[in-house]
Amino acid sequence: MIDEAATDFEAVHGGRPTGAWTAPGRVNLIGEHTDYNDGFVLPIALPHTTRVSARRREDGRLRLYSAQGDGTITDLPLDGLAPGAVASWAGYPAGVFWALAEAGHPVGGADLYIDSDVPSGAGLSSSAALECATAAALNDLYGLGLSAPELALIAQRAENAFVGVPCGAMDQMASACCTSGAALFLDTRTLEQRHVPLDLEAAGLRLLVIDTRVKHDLGDGAYAALRAGCERAAHLLGLPALRDLAPDGLAAALDRLPGELRPLVRHVVTENRRVTETVDHLVRGEIAALGPVLTAGHASLRDDYRVSCPETDLAVEAAVAAGALGARMTGGGFGGSVIALAQAAILAGISDAVRAAFRSAGFASPFMFTAVPSAGARRMA
Repeated sequence: MIDEAATDFEAVHGGRPTGAWTAPGRVNLIGEHTDYNDGFVLPIALPHTTRVSARRREDGRLRLYSAQGDGTITDLPLDGLAPGAVASWAGYPAGVFWALAEAGHPVGGADLYIDSDVPSGAGLSSSAALECATAAALNDLYGLGLSAPELALIAQRAENAFVGVPCGAMDQMASACCTSGAALFLDTRTLEQRHVPLDLEAAGLRLLVIDTRVKHDLGDGAYAALRAGCERAAHLLGLPALRDLAPDGLAAALDRLPGELRPLVRHVVTENRRVTETVDHLVRGEIAALGPVLTAGHASLRDDYRVSCPETDLAVEAAVAAGALGARMTGGGFGGSVIALAQAAILAGISDAVRAAFRSAGFASPFMFTAVPSAGARRMA
């Protein structure tokens, strides 16, 4: 694969790349819409990755080519990069260059060849994978010496300020910092990390990812509106962030808020509690006990946060009815993917049941695969 990538790079850019870097997509076990509220999250990295072959340029230009693109090279001057100036997928790697330069790091031009098998628009952080692979490449190409968490924050800055999506740090931290065989318990306020072992195979379990093929665009304003609502609620409650509202104070706090903000607050507070509950189960080796926690998390996203859709609701319902221990929407919402925890022996039956339910409802057939906790961003060659 590395030799093939080098050959592809040479065909597009001429000459050989200096190296190749990779970063994974992620699936979040639990902890949705908590990261921009200074809360807790528990993602795993996927085996699906974005690969970037790269070499330096000395002329101050950035030349980008995507194997999934339209067959043309995007050629940009580094001194012309500014928020909102680069459209489509190219804004993500360009934003990383911009964020590094803004932070004072000495980066110059580069040729990039990008290839990815992370499903786009499926709630699996394809944008974070692209950002983190680019950041890892530039870190090595220009000898910046940045740590994985530092690269994740650069990638987050690119998405927030350059692309314009006000996401929290979870996606980039997962893509940069996850380890094989573990979930990443991340405190998004302090950025303290803990790798919690997650051996699904030893427990006879599998984590099925169901990509509903309903595409979402977090840059369309809906995500920003949710974040603004949470920030307004925290301000009205006199809190730095909703993370600071304890579960035993939730009922009294809701009474002090306008009706439209109450469901958002209820979701964030109960979701943080679900994350810590999940970690406790994993530490005790009680992986099967995660099932009801996942399903409760979906109900909260559907009823309180209102970021689900008919396809994700149906995937959850069909999976649970077919014997899954639990299931929930994962990612920012408005489409995307569902995860279902199930015994390995009945996984095929659950997949068949979900496909049948989608066919009956007239929905496009979902794409499904099994998630394995994988490694974060790294150099391949």
